[in-house]
Amino acid sequence: MKWEGQRESDNVEDARDGGGGGGGGGLPMLGGRGIGIGGIVIALLASWAFGINPLTVLSVLDGSTVQTGSGNPQRPVAPTHPQDEPAKFVSVVLADTEDVWSQLFQAAGKTYQAPKLRLFTGREPTACGMGQSAMGPFYCPGDSKVYIDLSFYQTLRDRLGAPGDFAQAYVIAHEVGHHVQHLLGITEKVDAARRRQSEQAANATSVRVELQADCFAGVWAHHSQQGKGWLEAGDIDEALNAAAQIGDDTLQRNAGRAVVPESFTHGSSEQRQRWFRRGMAQGDLRDCDTFSAKPL
Repeated sequence: MKWEGQRESDNVEDARDGGGGGGGGGLPMLGGRGIGIGGIVIALLASWAFGINPLTVLSVLDGSTVQTGSGNPQRPVAPTHPQDEPAKFVSVVLADTEDVWSQLFQAAGKTYQAPKLRLFTGREPTACGMGQSAMGPFYCPGDSKVYIDLSFYQTLRDRLGAPGDFAQAYVIAHEVGHHVQHLLGITEKVDAARRRQSEQAANATSVRVELQADCFAGVWAHHSQQGKGWLEAGDIDEALNAAAQIGDDTLQRNAGRAVVPESFTHGSSEQRQRWFRRGMAQGDLRDCDTFSAKPL
C-alpha cells in the first residue's frame, strides 16, 4: 500500500503521552455500538483465556449493559499530525476515508461529518464508558470518535495471523463504517430494536450491523483505489485474511471451542469476507443492505 506522502487527517487526537483517564477495574461497559472489530477479538480471547463465559463478556461489550458516560472527564487534546510512522499511517487512512465518504455523501445530497480518531494507551474515558486497550479499536457514537491503541496491530499480526498495512487499514475503515451507520441513523434504530429482542435475536441483529460495516469498508476501498491507485499486489488479500481471522467461527475454533452460530455477533469468516468483497465490487452503498438480505 503506497501510503507515504499522502494527505494526513486534521482529526487525529493523540492522547498517548499522558495516558488515559483513571477509573476502576473490571470489564468496560460501552453502550450502543461502542465496540469494534478489535473489541470482539480481544474480549473473546480474554474470556476464553480466563475461563469467563464469552457470552457474558459480549453482553457487556455489545450494549446489553448500557452505561452513559464514564464518570471520568476526557482531557482536551488538540488535533495534531503525529510524527511516528504507525500513527502517521492511521492518519493517512483516516484522511482518505474523509475524502471518500465526503464525496459519497455529497453525491447523495448530504454532508459528511468526519469523526475524530483518538490515539490512546491503556485506558481512555469516552462518552460510551471507559475504553481500554484490551478492547481493541472501537467507535463510540456518543462522541463520534474512533478509538485505537496502536498496540492492537501487533496483536492483529502476531496473535491473530493478519499482518500487512491494508489489514490495518481495513480495521480503521470498519470503525469508520460504524460512524457512517451513526450518521445515517442506522445505529439508533438498531439499538432500539435490540433492546426489545431476545439474546439470540439481538446477536443476529448485531451480525447484520457488523457485516454492513464490513461492506462499508469495502465501499471505501473501491473508491479509494479508484482515486489513488495506491493498493499493491496482495493488499486486498491482507484485508480478506484479516476479515477471516476475526470471524466468530474462526475465533471459536481457534480457541478449541465448538462453533455456536447462535452466539455469533460479528459474523462468520466467510460472511465477513463476502460482504467486504460485495462493497468493494461496485462501491455502491445500496449493495450493503444487510438488514434485508436473505441469507447473509
